[in-house]
Amino acid sequence: MSETEKIAKIFPCSQSQQLAQEIADAYGIPLGKVNRLEFSDGEFQPSFEESVRGTRIFIVGSTHPGSENLMEMLLMCDAAKRSSARHITAVMPYFGWARQDRKDKPRVPIAAKMIAKMLETAGATRIITMDLHADQIQGFFEKPVDHLFASTIFLPYLKELNLEDLTIASPDMGGSKRAYAYSKYLESDVVICYKQRAKANLISHMELIGDVTDKNVVLVDDMVDTAGTLTHAANLMMERGARSVRAVCTHPILSGKAYERVEESALEELIVTDSIPLRQESKKIRVIKSAELFADVMKAVHHNKSISSKFLM
Repeated sequence: MSETEKIAKIFPCSQSQQLAQEIADAYGIPLGKVNRLEFSDGEFQPSFEESVRGTRIFIVGSTHPGSENLMEMLLMCDAAKRSSARHITAVMPYFGWARQDRKDKPRVPIAAKMIAKMLETAGATRIITMDLHADQIQGFFEKPVDHLFASTIFLPYLKELNLEDLTIASPDMGGSKRAYAYSKYLESDVVICYKQRAKANLISHMELIGDVTDKNVVLVDDMVDTAGTLTHAANLMMERGARSVRAVCTHPILSGKAYERVEESALEELIVTDSIPLRQESKKIRVIKSAELFADVMKAVHHNKSISSKFLM
C-alpha cells in the first residue's frame, strides 16, 4: 500500500459541521477543508479545498429534511468521485427519508430505496449510519453498509442511572424488537404501547400492554419527531402508576411543537444523540455524544479491521 492509500480524510457537510469536527478530533486527524459557494437563487456548490486523489475520504452529514441536506451529501460524493478519491464513505448519522421504506398504500414512492441508489450513483462506495428506521434498508444498497446501534452509547448511561424496578417500553408495536434487545441487556421487564393513528403525526388511540405500577420506565425509540407519540405514552404510563418515565431516542428531529410537548409532558428526561443538531436548548433533553463511536468505526474500516466489538446488541 502506498503512502497516499494509507491516508484517510474527513470532510463535513454544513449541517453536521460540529459533529464532523468532534469525529475528526476523536480520530486524531484535522478536519478537511470544504468551501460552499451560494448562488442567489438557492443553488449551491460544495468544493474540496485540498487534494483527495487516491485517498479514502469520509463525508459526514445527516440527511434530515429539508432536501438541501441530502443534496449536499450527493454533491459532495460526486465531487469526490470526480476528484479521483479511492474510497468514498458517506457517514450519515441520521439516514433521512427512511420512513418511506415500503409501499404502504397505492401510488407512493419508496424514498429510502431511491436515495440508496442516488448515493451509489453519486459515488459513495460505503455507507456508515446509525439506527436506521428499518433494518431492511441495508438491503437497498449494493455497497457495504455499517449499521451502528446507538445502544452502544445509551446502555452504559442507563446502567449508570442504576434505576430500581426498571422496565423498558416501546411506544409502538414496531419498536418492540428494539425494546426487547434493551431489556435483555439490562435484565428488565418490557411493556408495549399499541397506538392507532388518525393520520400521520396524529394519534387517535393508545393502549398499554403490560404493567408499569411503581416502575421506573424507559421508553426506547429510533427517532422523536413531533414527540406526540412519545409524550402521550409517557403521560399514559404515569397515569397507570409508573414511578418515573424517561425516553431514549437516537435521532432528535423535534419538529413542530415537539419542544413544547417534551417540556409539558411527564417525561423526566429525554436522552438523544447528536446525530441531528438541536434547534434549541431544553432542561429535559440530554445529548449523548456519538463522535467517539463513529471515529472508532471509521478507523477500523480504514484499516480493514472488525467492528463487531462496537455492537452491544
